Amino acid sequence: MLPWQRQQPDDRLTQERVLRWNLAGWVLFGLLPPALAVLDASPARRYWMLGLLALIALCHTVVLTRPDNALLRPRIYLGVLALVLGTTAYLLDGGAAFYVVSLPQFWLFTGAPRDAITFSGAAAALTVFGGTLDQGWSPQFLTGNAVFTLVAYAAGVGLGLWMHRFVGRSNERQERLTAELAVAQEELAAAHQRQGAAEERERLAREIHDTLAQGFASIVVLAEAARTAAATDPVRCAEQLTSIEQTARENLAEARVLVGSAPESGVAPGSLATTLRRTLDRFVQDTGLTVTAELPDIDLDQRTRVALLRCTQESLANVRKHSGASTVGVVLTELAGGVELEITDDGCGFTVEESRGFGLDGMRRRLAALDGELTVTSSPGDGTRVLAGLPTQSQDRR
Repeated sequence: MLPWQRQQPDDRLTQERVLRWNLAGWVLFGLLPPALAVLDASPARRYWMLGLLALIALCHTVVLTRPDNALLRPRIYLGVLALVLGTTAYLLDGGAAFYVVSLPQFWLFTGAPRDAITFSGAAAALTVFGGTLDQGWSPQFLTGNAVFTLVAYAAGVGLGLWMHRFVGRSNERQERLTAELAVAQEELAAAHQRQGAAEERERLAREIHDTLAQGFASIVVLAEAARTAAATDPVRCAEQLTSIEQTARENLAEARVLVGSAPESGVAPGSLATTLRRTLDRFVQDTGLTVTAELPDIDLDQRTRVALLRCTQESLANVRKHSGASTVGVVLTELAGGVELEITDDGCGFTVEESRGFGLDGMRRRLAALDGELTVTSSPGDGTRVLAGLPTQSQDRR
């Protein structure tokens, strides 16, 4: 495998592009001039030269396309290239130009500067030696082909070492940035996991508060009332025990929803008005308060039905525990592009700004998740008005 094939995909594409441009330049300025130069030479010299050029071109192609070839690895190819350069210098009486054009390959096809310096040095020596076989060590040769070859070798070594150092530093910087990016991604994933866990805890807390906690509070109140009525009003005691049983069953169903062993929400598909009437009937049965309701049948998606039902349950629980009201009003209204649920009572009221309860905040968060809004209006002695507004959701989101 070539060194550039072990790099990152982006670096590998860049290196492949460099190799293609080098190949084009090598063919145009390296292989073609010697081939043209021997067209007028003797047949033996011409055939030898064209055969060598064809051989090295074939070897170059094999190394590029099949670098893991057992018979022709990059090191073997560079050795063959050095021999071809020396032979070409002999056949052309000097091959400095061919050597210069071929010089980048000694750096492109080796993984270490030492190998590149060694192979390119051997090629330079063979080029100089090949040129001397026919001309001898004449002053003209020493000042021309040999000097040009040696200067090119020295310049190639200097440039190659500088490029190797530059690329090495770039790779180190890239590796460092990659490592920092990996750490940042891990930290981000951990942050997302913590955020998801916090959001899930908050969701479970809200669901437990709006369902199980309210149910258990009702059971406690009903049990106290049933114990009081056990001796004086057996009929009323039986009704309260029935309510306790129903509430316990509902809590069990909600618990199964929370642990994922029952369908989502526990609220049956259908009309919200029907569900709210059933909830209000239970509230009247348990508390004896007067409830007036205007509940038209409105076709709503499941998430909207659940949100409005939970707001109703929380509001009724607050009426029971805190308001001391005698009358409760519930009005469901369909608007253009939305729906509103209003719950009012004539109880003692409270200062909204001073409220720190989990219930109101939970209702706000539940409605905000559906782009809705909760408005609470109250003051001491004036009762309370809770208004939940939600946009109408698309029916395909049921």
